[in-house]
Amino acid sequence: MRADRLVATLLLMQARGRVTAAEVATELEVSVATARRDLEALSAAGIPVYPQAGRGGGWSLIGGARTDLSGLTAGETRALFLLAGPAAQAAPELKSALRKLVRALPHTFREDAAAAADAVVVDPARWGRPDPEPPAALSLLQQAVVDRRRARIEYVRSGERTVRTVSPWGLVEKETVWYLIAGTDRGRRTFRLDRIGEVTVLDETADRPVDFDLQAEWSQIVTRMEERRAAVAATVLVSAALAPILADQQGRNCTLLGPADDGRIRAEISADTAKMVARQLAGWGADVEVVGPPEVRAELVALGTELVRGNS
Repeated sequence: MRADRLVATLLLMQARGRVTAAEVATELEVSVATARRDLEALSAAGIPVYPQAGRGGGWSLIGGARTDLSGLTAGETRALFLLAGPAAQAAPELKSALRKLVRALPHTFREDAAAAADAVVVDPARWGRPDPEPPAALSLLQQAVVDRRRARIEYVRSGERTVRTVSPWGLVEKETVWYLIAGTDRGRRTFRLDRIGEVTVLDETADRPVDFDLQAEWSQIVTRMEERRAAVAATVLVSAALAPILADQQGRNCTLLGPADDGRIRAEISADTAKMVARQLAGWGADVEVVGPPEVRAELVALGTELVRGNS
């Protein structure tokens, strides 16, 4: 995996001070051309490495620096490995890279870093259900993002199949669903990976805005999606004991408004349609009183009638 190679290349430079592409190629068992591309990628990413031509030349860390890997504070080290550790459980390449990072840290930090990497386990499966399989397109699109390569994807939505050429900018996983954020000839678009069929990574450089921030872009996408989904809001009353549970279950779709005159908590539940609001509340039965609007109350009545008819 290229990320693993880049870390190994950087650590090799730390150890030796100066390396040639041929030396990197020999150590990592890759071609000289691949080693040279990796060195250029480190430089392009802002790592302080530079080439020196001529006899005795090669690639060096500017000023003999040992890079930020050995300049981390104890708190930064713990934070880094707490974040990276859970992902490494499912990715052997990342686990290998973390081991190399540990060796690059100051000796006094190594024990804490190793403990932090093993402190958290992420289990995405619900009880009684198998672990979700990652989308087939994920690995190819990850590589396209890292290598800044355009990709041709087959996309199926509402039964319609299209083939599109995109510039992959970033990938996001939200509640086990993966999304691709990409540039297209119509601007920025978001694609669900479980709707992507065949993927072909092209030998074309992907254009990506210089100021692109994946986290900020995703936050904007989520905000716009939630605004569309909150087209209908129902006002409900729920006991103070159950209000936190309702809020946790509904997430962004729930806003606790404060206590009502009778001591219960007034809340607002939102969705894109009255029927969807009703479906979200139906399982709560008499524990939740729906004050309004009338269309949500009507949908609850209709839903109850359908359930009784279906069981008769």
